Amino acid sequence: MKVVSAVKIGNMKDPDPARRGRVAVLDVPESPLGDEDVRIKVAYCAICGSDPHVVGGIFGWEPPFGLGHEASGVVVELGAKATKRGLKVGDRVAGNFRRYCGTCYYCRNGQEQFCENASEAPAMAEYMVWHESQIIRLPGNISLKNGCMLEPVSIGVRVTDKTNMRIGGRVAVSGGGPIGLITLQLLKMFGATSLTMIEPNPQRRALAEKFGADYLIDPSDQNVEEAGLRITDGFGYDLVLEVSGVPSAAESAVTLVANAGRLIFVAMYPNDYEMPLNIYRYCYKKEIEITGTFVAPYAFPRSARILGRMDLDDFTNTVYDIDDAEEAFRAHLSGNHPKVLIRCNKDLY
Repeated sequence: MKVVSAVKIGNMKDPDPARRGRVAVLDVPESPLGDEDVRIKVAYCAICGSDPHVVGGIFGWEPPFGLGHEASGVVVELGAKATKRGLKVGDRVAGNFRRYCGTCYYCRNGQEQFCENASEAPAMAEYMVWHESQIIRLPGNISLKNGCMLEPVSIGVRVTDKTNMRIGGRVAVSGGGPIGLITLQLLKMFGATSLTMIEPNPQRRALAEKFGADYLIDPSDQNVEEAGLRITDGFGYDLVLEVSGVPSAAESAVTLVANAGRLIFVAMYPNDYEMPLNIYRYCYKKEIEITGTFVAPYAFPRSARILGRMDLDDFTNTVYDIDDAEEAFRAHLSGNHPKVLIRCNKDLY
């Protein structure tokens, strides 16, 4: 079975990520099928922005390990006790790449994202084995291509859950990658106003405008704080989402938040990055709330139900076969594509 993997090529503490690890396609045995497991023939797996980072060791994870978590496919085999969800061979599915135990303190406390026994299986492969609890049937009007966007959409749903947004709230999104653009669509549905995308890439700004942004800010050419205050008549935004993962953007995002507004850090940042914050100015005088998100607990079923309302085609136009995974990652890193998909089996469409 082919699987796209991160492999080590040098010292993982090398300052140049390109010398730490690389992407390779490996042949490995198929995973065994447990009684409650489901074997899925993978159709598409999208490259997440975090995938190249983990290959380069930015989060401190040591290769080798399989990659991929944004996948769709078709059920080909069911374990003897995989009967609770009514799944059957031939079902078109996607799902949550994380398996939660359901019994630890956090799972029983409504905080499964912190599950003490969570596990993951790579999805950028010809086949993957997931527990039946992880799997979501795709709606009939959703293609396998767009179905692999279930996980990114679930992140957007999770972010929206955390916004506490009111209709008419002024909103800024910093970072026009797939998660930023998906979340922007969801916030438009929620009734956001002065909806602003902050993004240096002109193609991504154009997509943001297509998806409903009212204003666009180019941080490479504009003073972000000044532009944001002009848009909001000097008040700032009730909600600011930082989705770029760029430390300088994280530091400027806090300046955009209105009195008693909320700032949510959505992206993954280098695990040794520490942001300076003037607590007196922002937390005492302005009473802003700062929080973050980690994966997408309890969001997948709802995300599947709204897939048909999302504009996803722009994310699924660039496709490489699994044997060309290294080229696919280079295409992703070029920044020329909103999203890059890997087709893991050519006979599934």
